[in-house]
Amino acid sequence: QVQLVESGGGLVRAGGSLRLSCAASGRTVRDYAMGWFRQAPRNEREFVAAIAWDGGHTLYEDSVRGRFTISRDVVNNIVYLQMNSLKPEDAAVYYCSAGFYYSDYPNPPSGGYWGQGTQVTVSS
Repeated sequence: QVQLVESGGGLVRAGGSLRLSCAASGRTVRDYAMGWFRQAPRNEREFVAAIAWDGGHTLYEDSVRGRFTISRDVVNNIVYLQMNSLKPEDAAVYYCSAGFYYSDYPNPPSGGYWGQGTQVTVSS
């Protein structure tokens, strides 16, 4: 089993920055690719970014590429999402995910694990 706990959400003005964290625990969590998804009200959950188990590969949704950066601390099993130049349309609940196959992303990972989500609100 893998447990994921997100933190770092909050209220920020447009143009500002936030850094989300996802603390992962579990016996084999280091073997998992990690990703971030988001879901705004009345929208489906959408892919944001993913990172391979060793941090060697990353993938971004087009609208966030160049503004968001995903990274992972492989020693402490934490995945970060640095979000810069935030826009009102970035507002959503952000979910951390863990999947055994990096190739599953940008789709939700098959048999993956999910955190409870953290709210990001961007004021215009």
